[in-house]
Amino acid sequence: MKTTNIIINIKLDFLLNTAIKRRLYRNLKTEKKQKFIALMPKQKNGQNDMNKWKKVKLGDIATYINGCAFKPSDWSNQGVPIVRIQNLTGSFSETNYYDKHYNSKYEINNGDVLISWSASLGVYVWDKGRAILNQHIFKVVFNKIDIDKTYFIFAVKSLLEKMEKQTHGATMKHITKPLFDNMEFPLPPMEEQKKIAARLDAVSDLLAKQKQLLSEQDNLIQSIFYDMFGDPIKNNKGWERIYWKDAFITKTGKLNANAMEENGIYPFFTCSKDVYRINHYAFEQRALLLAGNNATGNYDVKYYNGKFNAYQRTYILSLKNEKNSYLLFKIQIEQRLSELQKN
Repeated sequence: MKTTNIIINIKLDFLLNTAIKRRLYRNLKTEKKQKFIALMPKQKNGQNDMNKWKKVKLGDIATYINGCAFKPSDWSNQGVPIVRIQNLTGSFSETNYYDKHYNSKYEINNGDVLISWSASLGVYVWDKGRAILNQHIFKVVFNKIDIDKTYFIFAVKSLLEKMEKQTHGATMKHITKPLFDNMEFPLPPMEEQKKIAARLDAVSDLLAKQKQLLSEQDNLIQSIFYDMFGDPIKNNKGWERIYWKDAFITKTGKLNANAMEENGIYPFFTCSKDVYRINHYAFEQRALLLAGNNATGNYDVKYYNGKFNAYQRTYILSLKNEKNSYLLFKIQIEQRLSELQKN
């Protein structure tokens, strides 16, 4: 009973602190997403005056070079590193190499802007030295118009969030080249581009610091868990094991991933690490939210208590015995998933 009371107290204290910090983190992310529009020039009525700045298409800004279609048989243990989407997202740490002659157009170096356009959508600035780009990632060559690189990065990140609603399928995101080339965003004068980029950089710094704090707190929770209960995989303290069906009531969401709504009232959980928003809810409860599929193989587990909605391939896990700790089960599921990813 003492152990149970201790873990419940830990759960309440840490979940409270984590919830506050995660809400701040989400608010900062939302602010960052909205800044690009909020920083547009205003009319007297407060509306964005988009006519003051011309719009440009992505295809008219730069040349986008798709990476080389390497096969596993091309990989080597030495040579030049091959950069795949997994290496950009951090979901896979192993690096493959290529030790033969290659076309220099596929080479990337520090400072190059990369855009992943399949499976995982994102914009990255490469900083790990000379490498070769794999397919499904664009290298951006700024050779058409004068544009601030940082402004371009933030603008494309904003566009990619809108593109997610137009992708082929909910789990394997894919953007066609014609769709990509024809996406538009405002192009202010260079001086204004730099001002906007500087403001967004400040928000990004706050996000990075908050993310680091959350990571450190997660590590502390893991450490306390291991001290009290041992390794959940090895079960070196001999705790009783139970089956999934005896621990959880398992449901799934009913919505498509593109049901998300900007500035929605309620959280909308999908297989993404990000939590989106929606204006109607289907669940009002405590639950663990488990991503049922993920193109990068990184299955996320979240805890939530309140009103929310969920994507059809997201599992909603309710404890059959509400006296048990959601935090304890969350950590154990995360450990199990981590082991599966290694295998």
